Amino acid sequence: MSAASDADLLAVELREAARCLAARPLVAAENAPDEFMLIRRHRRQLDQWFTQRFGYRLQVTADTARLFKTTATVRNRPLRTATAQPRPFSTSEYLMLALVLAAVVSGPNVISLRDLVGELRAAAAEAGAEIGVEPSDRRALVTALRWMIAQGLAAELHERIDDYAHDAEADAVLAIRPDRVALLPLPVLTRAESAAQLLERSGPDVSTRSGMRARILEEPVVYRDDFEADEWSELRRRLGEEVDFFDEMFGLHIEARAEGVMAVDPDGELSDVRFPQTGTVGHAALLLADHLAQGDGTSLRRDQVVAVVADFAAEHRSYWSQIADTPERLADEAVSLLADHRLVELDGDDVVVLPAAARYVLDISHAEASML
Repeated sequence: MSAASDADLLAVELREAARCLAARPLVAAENAPDEFMLIRRHRRQLDQWFTQRFGYRLQVTADTARLFKTTATVRNRPLRTATAQPRPFSTSEYLMLALVLAAVVSGPNVISLRDLVGELRAAAAEAGAEIGVEPSDRRALVTALRWMIAQGLAAELHERIDDYAHDAEADAVLAIRPDRVALLPLPVLTRAESAAQLLERSGPDVSTRSGMRARILEEPVVYRDDFEADEWSELRRRLGEEVDFFDEMFGLHIEARAEGVMAVDPDGELSDVRFPQTGTVGHAALLLADHLAQGDGTSLRRDQVVAVVADFAAEHRSYWSQIADTPERLADEAVSLLADHRLVELDGDDVVVLPAAARYVLDISHAEASML
């Protein structure tokens, strides 16, 4: 193999490993053996890249890779359930997950579900929270444990935890990986002594080059208003360097406009939620983005948005799902999807269109051909 071929193979492997870490900051060898092999093989170069360019830190053990994204806290990036159709965690599911992680981080390596529930109730009481044995509580716990299993933090050894969702007497045996659980919190957050301090510490830092670069990687789009004037000027001045970094590490293309900057993935695989996307909500959101971007004003009231979506539903009802029968709900979910991608923002009851929405204006042209 020639030196050029070796260099090309190295570049491909590094990019694949970097993309994996950017999308999944915790990689378990048993869940992604090929990707983990690449990360472990190139850990020194990857650590140098992420540390110097993004302010992140990479830790690789015998079977686990953890990328600590210490310089970026992304808005609207909830945990999503490990289900066929992932959805954001609910408040009760977050509570259960936090309690489980706190209960098992120091061991044991094997625990029954019944004993774990007892640990959770004791931890909840100490924290001033309250959990019961209602079906909703049991389902929340199962959802949290399913997420842990999908991440490689736990595994089922005997029976299935799903039975507990509809049977309070059901039991199971779980193998726990306390070493991986300990890798979950960002170091800066573990030193917070109050909820207010936790929120303060988790805020994004865009005052540094690595902080600005991390925002471009982690956010769907960053706008000029996200930066101070001198920070924005510096970003624009050195944009060519950013283009090279993002292409080398991730194969991402940088789109820069006067209003902001966006990192675009041609493969559409790095985002946890795609846009545009299929399905009724995705189609409605795309039509709504087009309507808002081509409108005369910069915002619409919620009732106006609902009316627009109701018109869409009437037009496309023959192949949209049942959610189209409730325009209010469909409008809320479509707006939420657009807000998650920073195409709109909510200001009270107003839906304010943001500049990136113009990227999704539908360009439909009709051509007439002569039959003569």
